[in-house]
Amino acid sequence: MDRSQKADLVAELKNVFTETSVVVITRNLGLSVAQSTDLRLKMRDAGAQFKVAKNRLAKIALEGTQYGSISDLLTGPTALATSIDPVAAAKVAVDFAKTNDRLEIVGGAMGDTLLDVAGIKALAELPSLDELRAKIVGLIQAPATKIARTVSEPGAQLARVFGAYGAQAA
Repeated sequence: MDRSQKADLVAELKNVFTETSVVVITRNLGLSVAQSTDLRLKMRDAGAQFKVAKNRLAKIALEGTQYGSISDLLTGPTALATSIDPVAAAKVAVDFAKTNDRLEIVGGAMGDTLLDVAGIKALAELPSLDELRAKIVGLIQAPATKIARTVSEPGAQLARVFGAYGAQAA
């Protein structure tokens, strides 16, 4: 990798660090190409990214960003999982690490808050942004449904009474 490619990679990483909500650092202990591809696809489906970068270049890209505190975690064969949704990257990484012992969660950060392994696992247990939005929409729609049911119920009761009288007379 020549100097211009390294500069491009650092600029790309710096851009990722400025746009993301969470960074999860993982240690790859011999993931196969198929496993790594599977993990990348799962990350992409969740709206996250999984990138292997040289630690030295990642540390340079971290300078001047809110994630500067995680540079100490970049030792050994590491990879970075990032996402705009604060939960997506952590959720996919933790779920993948449960089924594959070759991926180890090292730590990460959410904004300027440094997270250890327990913090990343706790973050992964939270509902995602889409799940929270669905719950809010459900809560908003529930009163309207109850009102419609309450308004239509007296008419339905009258119809049942008239139907019973009609069946009795016949």
